[in-house]
Amino acid sequence: MALSACSGAGGGGSSSDSKTVNVLMVNNPQMLDIQKLTADNFTKQTGIKVNYTVLPENDVRDKISQEFSSQAGQYDVATISNFEVPSYAKNNWLAPLDDFVSKDKEFNQDDVLGSMTKSLTAEDGKLYAEPFYGESSFLMYRKDVFAAKGLKMPEKPTWQQVADLAARVDNAQPGMRGICLRGLPGWGEVFAPLTTVVNTFGGTWFEKDWTPKVNAPEFQQATQFYVDLVRKHGESGAPQAGFTECLNNMQQSKTAMWYDATSAAGSLEAKDSPVAGKLGYVEAPVVKTKSSGWLYTWAWAIQKASKRQDNAWKFMSWASSAKYEDLVGSKIGWANVPAGKRQSLYDNPEYQKAAASFYKVTDEAISNADPENPGVQARPAPGIQFVGIPEFTDLGTQVSQEVSAAIAGRQTVQQALDKGQDLAQKVADKYK
Repeated sequence: MALSACSGAGGGGSSSDSKTVNVLMVNNPQMLDIQKLTADNFTKQTGIKVNYTVLPENDVRDKISQEFSSQAGQYDVATISNFEVPSYAKNNWLAPLDDFVSKDKEFNQDDVLGSMTKSLTAEDGKLYAEPFYGESSFLMYRKDVFAAKGLKMPEKPTWQQVADLAARVDNAQPGMRGICLRGLPGWGEVFAPLTTVVNTFGGTWFEKDWTPKVNAPEFQQATQFYVDLVRKHGESGAPQAGFTECLNNMQQSKTAMWYDATSAAGSLEAKDSPVAGKLGYVEAPVVKTKSSGWLYTWAWAIQKASKRQDNAWKFMSWASSAKYEDLVGSKIGWANVPAGKRQSLYDNPEYQKAAASFYKVTDEAISNADPENPGVQARPAPGIQFVGIPEFTDLGTQVSQEVSAAIAGRQTVQQALDKGQDLAQKVADKYK
């Protein structure tokens, strides 16, 4: 994918070039769209050439980490998430944005959803990134299947209600399972949805004082519930099923329900989707909390060592603006707009029409998400579907492998979480 960038993997330009900005970004569809629109719009308006380097997610995370930790200054802007912001800011790798925002009257930070702004603000109270698009999580279900069975989906379902409904719609159509839930190992795969279940069941990875609680009763109850549900009524091959596999299952009528990212709705409701118009969307299921949807954003951040911070902000201001959303809507299509960051988009009649079945519940899910207080107890680090510390990438991935093995039936949930507790204790020891 790097070959599709304007100047290849090298980033292009020199640090003294006042009319360029070098951007390192993930190769998601929304980022590929911005490449098509940059030259005829941003560059034409500002005279600033954007040199894009575009890489797959795992590769771009590694490259950004290397670039920003060394403060090489080769790239001015990079796509990072609300997971990285706290640690990157603490390490002094990012340029704070507050002064840029206050001087840019057209940007309108107040229009950015409050939960997004909060998730990109570090412990020092400064803003370090601007969202390109955001997402939460919700429950998707087949309205026609539920109607045929005489079932009604609650607007605010509990996880027990979801389990009961999964049993009743299992095999409602040939080859259709009751629900799809990720089982694929990875801190951002199975533990994205599972950690939200842990939160609402009353569990947590760590207490405020860093006491690990991975094999505590609440964490175990939530994980046992999740594993039992996917084993009894979930998709075939669940231990290898991630976001993409569940999306395919939903599109191919192989599952009646799916709990996952709000960003999936655009694909499910696309004109060429075989299930377009057949789906309903409700809030993420809960147990003890009022809401449980996660919060995630791909956002733009400026490297502290950048010598072109003014150019970098001009690019970010354009890329995260309401005007850019209007540009995508008019040039590419409203379903392609990088949503989940601005209230004005959810108030836009054209977007409302294109996203009629899901935009309200998506807006509510993102607005209700609170990364500082996602459960029933105080946490030592921000995050809903993750713990906002660098060590979580390794910790979450290792424990996810154990949980995936439990889904596969190779060990018990208790065995999986006992191993997870030992791993979490090693992380806790660094922070206590």
